[in-house]
Amino acid sequence: MGNFDKKLSTFYDVFINQEAYKEVLTGLKNTMTIAILGLIIGIFIGVIIATIRVLPKYKTLPKVLDGFCSLYVGLFRGTPMVVQLLVFYYVLLPIIGVKMSSVLVATCVFGLNSGAYISEMMRAGILSVDPGQMEGARSVGLSYSSAMMKIVIPQAVKNILPTLGNEFIALVKETSVVSFVGAMDLYVAFNNIGSNSYEFMVPYLAMAIIYIVIVCIITLGIKLMERRLRRSDRSK
Repeated sequence: MGNFDKKLSTFYDVFINQEAYKEVLTGLKNTMTIAILGLIIGIFIGVIIATIRVLPKYKTLPKVLDGFCSLYVGLFRGTPMVVQLLVFYYVLLPIIGVKMSSVLVATCVFGLNSGAYISEMMRAGILSVDPGQMEGARSVGLSYSSAMMKIVIPQAVKNILPTLGNEFIALVKETSVVSFVGAMDLYVAFNNIGSNSYEFMVPYLAMAIIYIVIVCIITLGIKLMERRLRRSDRSK
């Protein structure tokens, strides 16, 4: 017990007296920024891809677009996130001569990766909506795109809300790989504390607790949203 108290005291000294908490706050901000913006980008891309993939394939353009979307999904689902980060940061950006911060690169890559997964979730959600919803919307004069955006997709999002929550949680946890491109996140912040104090047990325990708290908050938020949606359905 005394040994743990000593480790805790060492952690406190580095965290408070040496102001390592500032790095932790920066890491927390970057972690949540990458995860939240990555999810938003992913939802936007996922909705577009899912909409394209459920289009009737009577004409050439929908077939070509579907092939491109299938290639995109296969590419991002078939390679690890860390490989995508490394390729974008160390290969593609230097080739095209664009300079971006590591946090911005990580946000873009997380968004592109998430878009591939969310597109499959959204496609399943769209297919789960009663076809009569689309037929009813078309019968009252709505175009295919309007019916999709106003009628079908909102219902699809409601159907896949728990899965979207799981995707958000996965993004938060996967931010630990952004250290490969030099971005400051929670892992880097607490790893630096461990390196400065030569003691890693307490910093890593604190990091694990923060991740658990974040996941619990997200889970609670999703449950509250589901409850509210169910209540609104019953009131109709």
